[in-house]
Amino acid sequence: MRLALKCVIVLMPWFLRRRMLQWVFGYKIHPLARIRASWVFPRYLEMSAHARIGPFNVAIHLDRIVMDENATIGRGNWITGFPTGTDSRHFSHQNERVSELVMERDSAVTKNHHLDCTSRVRIGKFATVAGYQSQFLTHSVDLAGGRQSSAPIEIGDYTFVGTNVVVLGGAALPAYSVLGASSLLNKNYTTELVLYGGVPAKPIQTLDNEMKYFNRTQGFID
Repeated sequence: MRLALKCVIVLMPWFLRRRMLQWVFGYKIHPLARIRASWVFPRYLEMSAHARIGPFNVAIHLDRIVMDENATIGRGNWITGFPTGTDSRHFSHQNERVSELVMERDSAVTKNHHLDCTSRVRIGKFATVAGYQSQFLTHSVDLAGGRQSSAPIEIGDYTFVGTNVVVLGGAALPAYSVLGASSLLNKNYTTELVLYGGVPAKPIQTLDNEMKYFNRTQGFID
């Protein structure tokens, strides 16, 4: 019955769908936010003014998605997790874990990416997950402990994430930095204004803080 109701809601015109999502699921969606033809059903969803989710996205099995003003998710992305409070031994040793995607203002995820939000994935303000087919993987098998474990991913403010990258749980890309195409980020870096790249990603060169990308006042790039 619940599945049938979701199918009906997805097919509704947006002005009706927004009201049904708020009434049935308790979501908080600003009147100026919008979801196109996508299957977006986390436990909780919050979208601020002008936040956008494009077509053909799937976002399921996570505690919540929070999108600040002008945050955008393009098309064809797969966003999943492992919600807390489930009747499972998976991640039972991680009491502080929250399965969520947090997108700060004017951040963007383009298209055809996979975001595993078993633990928190935060994408900072004015940050861009660009290109195609990147993977953000917050969970893996802890070989020493013989169990599944997870760790959050942090993508800092004003960062640029190149196409076809892999970012593992526990990794962080510092603010005002770039992750080069086809890189593997598996460390928590802290030095800003650096181009990181390679497998695994390492600092390659420093960046000029006068670059226009790092000084934008709007998320949209001409």
